Amino acid sequence: MDIETHPFEPWLPANAKLLMLGTFPPAPKRWAMEWYYPNFTNDMWRIMGIIFFNDKYHFVDKEHKTYKLNELMPFLKEKGIALFDTALRIRRTTGTASDKDLEIIEEADLDAMLRALPECKAVLTAGQLATKIFSDHYHIDARNLKMGEFVDFSFENRKLKLYRQPSSSRAYPMKVEDKSAFYESMFKDIEII
Repeated sequence: MDIETHPFEPWLPANAKLLMLGTFPPAPKRWAMEWYYPNFTNDMWRIMGIIFFNDKYHFVDKEHKTYKLNELMPFLKEKGIALFDTALRIRRTTGTASDKDLEIIEEADLDAMLRALPECKAVLTAGQLATKIFSDHYHIDARNLKMGEFVDFSFENRKLKLYRQPSSSRAYPMKVEDKSAFYESMFKDIEII
């Protein structure tokens, strides 16, 4: 089994108030675009469309079954949303992107990301493995963290919040509108909206 290195550069706008972390992108054969949350069945960009534009298709190019990357990047920069993942290098044990099928070879440099984001108030981890990697690294007790909740943590004399939100994967059994409600509450709490 091949070791894969993360295919995307960290998206770290200097004004970011939120760092969103998944575990690792799906295999390239599943991509609808070459950027974060690239699987066309993933709901992340529909969630953003619902929250900020009241339109789950705002960032969706339905005709070409892809996303409007030329609109996503400036939008995320304007709102102060950073993106990366908790794993830098992985091995897929069965060929899927499911957390249970990923062997983490090397974790991402979480400290460097937070240092690059001086205005960051919160970190969102979507998925159990991403939450475990992040909380283990910062010695955060997130075992009882329920969906939509956060726990405070410190990093180099800064106080931040770690949020646990529903996965944007369709494998997570929740309607996109319900997922959006969790995310919207977080965005309000950290004053992105």
